[in-house]
Amino acid sequence: MKKIVAAKLHGITVTEADLNYHGSITLDPDHCEAAGIIPMEFVEIWNKNSGARISTYVIYGDRGAGQCVLNGAAARSCQVGDQVIICSSDYIEADAVTDISPTVLTFTPDNKIDEILTYKANRDDEGRLTFDIIKEGAAQKIPYKSN
Repeated sequence: MKKIVAAKLHGITVTEADLNYHGSITLDPDHCEAAGIIPMEFVEIWNKNSGARISTYVIYGDRGAGQCVLNGAAARSCQVGDQVIICSSDYIEADAVTDISPTVLTFTPDNKIDEILTYKANRDDEGRLTFDIIKEGAAQKIPYKSN
């Protein structure tokens, strides 16, 4: 079994940090549903500003509010205004990687969905794995840049 990206909210802005809440991350249900993230699902959070990395679970906030609220201990890892990447994962057999198409949402600074992307692995004519990032509504693939 391999741990694989299942969904990702990329570059969403932290709107609040509530140290005295029970814990977790509060997200807009519209964003979660668009990406495929469900309540109580564990996610990894990577802070683009500080490099902090944490793991917690999702709770749904107010629909349409664009919330991204770090609660409890997670509130110590981010400041309001920080951009974070929220990634859910799943375990699959390696050969099944071509059967999945994780959704990735990118965001504007005010937490509106900017782009809807799909990650897709395929096999070429020689059976080697390939990787594409496909933008919704676009006929072309986004060039993948490896560093």
